[in-house]
Amino acid sequence: MKPRPVQPEHAPAAPSAAPDPYFPNSGDPRYRVHRYELALDYRPGPNRLGGTARLSAVAGVALAEFALDLGEFRIGRVLVDGRAARYTHRGGKLRIRPAKALAAGAAFTVEVHYTGNPRPVRSPWGGLGWEELTDGALVASQPVGAPSWFPCNDRPADKAGYQIAITTPSPYTVVVGGRLLTRTTRASSTTWVYEQSEPTSTYLVTVSIGQYRAVRFAERPAVPQTGYLPERLADGFGAGFDQQPRMMEYFEEVFGPYPFGEYAVVVADEELDVPVEAQGVATFGTNHLGGGWDRERLIAHELAHQWFGNSLTIADWSHIWLNEGFAKYAEWLWSEHAGGPTAATRAAAAHTLLAGLPQDLRLAGPGRKLMFDDRLYQRGGLAVHALRQALGDPSFFRMLKDWATLNRHGVVSTAGLTAHVSRYTDAPLGPLLDAWLHRPELPPLPVG
Repeated sequence: MKPRPVQPEHAPAAPSAAPDPYFPNSGDPRYRVHRYELALDYRPGPNRLGGTARLSAVAGVALAEFALDLGEFRIGRVLVDGRAARYTHRGGKLRIRPAKALAAGAAFTVEVHYTGNPRPVRSPWGGLGWEELTDGALVASQPVGAPSWFPCNDRPADKAGYQIAITTPSPYTVVVGGRLLTRTTRASSTTWVYEQSEPTSTYLVTVSIGQYRAVRFAERPAVPQTGYLPERLADGFGAGFDQQPRMMEYFEEVFGPYPFGEYAVVVADEELDVPVEAQGVATFGTNHLGGGWDRERLIAHELAHQWFGNSLTIADWSHIWLNEGFAKYAEWLWSEHAGGPTAATRAAAAHTLLAGLPQDLRLAGPGRKLMFDDRLYQRGGLAVHALRQALGDPSFFRMLKDWATLNRHGVVSTAGLTAHVSRYTDAPLGPLLDAWLHRPELPPLPVG
């Protein structure tokens, strides 16, 4: 069936002005940031970070005061529109009172000078954000770890552009999502300046600092791809990542053009529980090298997040399944495309697994406690597979590519997906979507 014309309501949604339902203390919904400029200096030995953050923002309402999220740093000074502002800093909140109140709709700048020892934000899932390694550091902020290293409005839908300059001792390589503008060495220090012009969520801004070797992928795909890893691991890098250029080509075929200018993978010199996606970058551990489906699927999963999660960003954390369900299904699509088990076979295995587990998870709104439960990933993939079976392949793949391209660099929600999918069939999808998204009981295995 040919999809009906796009209506205005299907355009990328604006960020909500309400607090996040799962993290109501994160962010300030009364204003929006459109650009961050960070000029930082990091010393790996003492784990010392300091510098200046300049935020350009717009007030949504009149503001006599506003708040930024920031961890346990010492504040040097705070300026609003170039004038010193009063502030308090406690409990991860930097509350700022400008010398002159901000009018609704006013553009303003905030400049924060700070120093300290960055440490992860405590959470039920462990430490989030800046993590000191044996030799270097990495950032993995999902969902609320960004304040561990820079002052921000920590809301997923408040997407902004970034310029990040980081100075480190010269033996270290600095990897940040985006385009490397300059690398300047003076004496024993090197300053790396990156620009990420595409709208980026705070939790998707990453940094990796280590003594890494850069490895260009052997093939020459349309999208530049680089690996950064310890020299001693370079010879074994291809065994795990040799399929990535083909994945990129296939995902561009089914999801639309890659949303960013380049893609980097970092292999930190540590074992990590899971890989972590960020905008334009994915970070893996040494335990993720090597062949086999379990490693290959993780490479596909993190790459797929560049479309689903990074370009298409959720309105708030209750919609997390939109990130993980589509990335999980991308694993199954890649398996099918590469000549492995079909997506239907992978879906059947996931259904069997879920059938033996508790039936207490609602996909659309799982609650904070279950938002990273493995069942959400598996059931999310199954929900996407159920749509494929209901629409049939021609309509499903048109729907999938249009979802990614129409909402490119935008903000999405479960309701938005429901409205989008309905354009690709005359059959009522309400009962199917209700069963998969809003009810805890596992529906039957989707069969075409």
